[in-house]
Amino acid sequence: MTQALTLARPYARAAFALARDAGNASAWSQALAFAARVAADPQVHSLLGNPQLASADAVGLLVIDGADENMTRFLALLADNRRLPLLPEIAGLFEDLRAEADRIVKARVTAASELPAAELETIRAALKKRFGRDVEIETAVDASLIGGAVIDAGDVVIDGSLKGKLARLQSALAS
Repeated sequence: MTQALTLARPYARAAFALARDAGNASAWSQALAFAARVAADPQVHSLLGNPQLASADAVGLLVIDGADENMTRFLALLADNRRLPLLPEIAGLFEDLRAEADRIVKARVTAASELPAAELETIRAALKKRFGRDVEIETAVDASLIGGAVIDAGDVVIDGSLKGKLARLQSALAS
């Protein structure tokens, strides 16, 4: 995975530069997300690795209707360099670059049960204050947390779960 990210990074940066300069990062996001979903399909993934597949045919599988010419050329470049299997990583890195440019922090809130909207808004406001950026929250439920929540926002992880507190207590008692 690390090697795939290393290989994908320059392509993601180039795609983002093209999209930003053309002023259509949103359309590129959609097109890359579509291409990444298609490329991640196990049957398509094995097909993309086939050296007998012509670049134009590979691009035809991945290009979304109405995609701009630069997107089609970008996919053709990936096909020519046999990098189409990297599309999921490229799309993910592209979204990271876009969020950074738009000054958005993406946070994942995992709780023991579904959180009410008011509580999520309180978390969003606190994170916005901490990071000084807009916050997009994705939620998940993990019953093994027992209670509380774990917030993962980029490089910051805040573990306020009962499971985490018990683990810290156990560690403190063991030392």
